[in-house]
Amino acid sequence: MLLGENNPVLTENRTFGIQCLSGTGALRVGAEFLANNLGYSTFYYSKPTWENHRLVFLNAGFKEPKEYRYWDEQKRGLDIDGLLEDLRNAPENSVIILHACAHNPTGCDPTQEQWTKIADVMEERKLFPFFDSAYQGFASGDLDKDAWSVRYFISRGFELFCAQSFAKNFGLYNERVGNLACVLKSPESVAPVKSQITWTIRGMYSNPPNHGARIVAYVLSNPKLYEEWRDNIRAMSSRIIEMRKALRSTLETLVTPGNWEHITTQIGMFSYTGLNANQSEHMVKKYHIYMLRSGRISMCGLTSSNVEYVANAIKETLNDVN
Repeated sequence: MLLGENNPVLTENRTFGIQCLSGTGALRVGAEFLANNLGYSTFYYSKPTWENHRLVFLNAGFKEPKEYRYWDEQKRGLDIDGLLEDLRNAPENSVIILHACAHNPTGCDPTQEQWTKIADVMEERKLFPFFDSAYQGFASGDLDKDAWSVRYFISRGFELFCAQSFAKNFGLYNERVGNLACVLKSPESVAPVKSQITWTIRGMYSNPPNHGARIVAYVLSNPKLYEEWRDNIRAMSSRIIEMRKALRSTLETLVTPGNWEHITTQIGMFSYTGLNANQSEHMVKKYHIYMLRSGRISMCGLTSSNVEYVANAIKETLNDVN
């Protein structure tokens, strides 16, 4: 699912996966191994990012948290120049947390050309990629397309970790189903690394629950159920994309102040609307449209019956609240 059926690392026996407590657990297990076994101390996360990234890595033993620029508020898009500059200035052996797809919270992903530039800098600076794949299938509706960044880095010869969560794409939020995918340079490294990671897990929570994991394994190993699941993923992703189009169209029809192109260029479950903290609070208090102070809103809550209400609320808020 993550690597693809014909990925050379599978036949070369240079990869393995370990079940973890959802994506958060996979991040923690991988971070503890890197900090305690390899002595890594510096990690970078995007500005902004999912708030738990910083906490997980610090609690795992990392000492130096740093940010790399990501979101350009003026362009309402990716600050690729700032991102690359910050990575060029990163110390060797820094761990770089990368969102595999559907960046949380901005919904703004690098293009394939931009991923290439990111890989170039990371290779030059000897930086370690740690991908967080929480939304595979929800970005584009295509599992392979949403895994492109991870597969590309592997094709470039990187060693890397990837934390996978099956909470969203399998609807198993409370089952805590996750996987830490590890890709190494040689098959000889697999056994010792796997042994040390297993030892880390043993001292942390011993064993993960198996009910949700068995559901995921059964669906992925059954061709008929797998195709049905992929169809469901495509349907859910398509609905989110259609809601993005509807929201943008309605905002533009209402002549809402600003440019709303970013609503449809962003992907995944969330959108950075561009509303500031005061405006976001106004949306919550007056219209009961719940969003973060950063302006992030969940696109999954939009429906054909409420999109006009949301668009009108945004227009009124922008006109009345600074």
